Amino acid sequence: MMSLMRHQPWSLLDRWHPEFEQVFRGKSGASEPVVTYGTAWTPAVDVQEENDRFLVRADVPGVEAKDIDVSAEDGLLTIRGVRATKERSESDGFEHIECFTGTFLRRFTLPDSAKTDSIKARYTNGVLEVEIPKQARVEAKRIAVSVN
Repeated sequence: MMSLMRHQPWSLLDRWHPEFEQVFRGKSGASEPVVTYGTAWTPAVDVQEENDRFLVRADVPGVEAKDIDVSAEDGLLTIRGVRATKERSESDGFEHIECFTGTFLRRFTLPDSAKTDSIKARYTNGVLEVEIPKQARVEAKRIAVSVN
């Protein structure tokens, strides 16, 4: 059985980036903390279309609901927020941090069938779910042409 995988040629280099940086800056890995700094991050998002609605699910663990803003304007759905930076300990021990903190922003073009005035957002267990109802499809109106 064959399975399809998304080709990501740079993913290996992205994982090696902190290690390369340490080597080229002459830092020894044992005594220096390995920290992935991020002022902006991109949460993973699933988009699903159903008969009567669209669903957008974003994984935003560690983000408080009060720090999430969802808006719809000019045909765009915008999800933005911030994951607060945790207090760092002042110890001389080892520290390895991979969780991103800071702001995030995702934007999606809404289809014409989206009913933007009825969008609802729920946040449960680190997952933001945005429900976008569809409006009934408007049939083209036939206009009679009169002869003068």
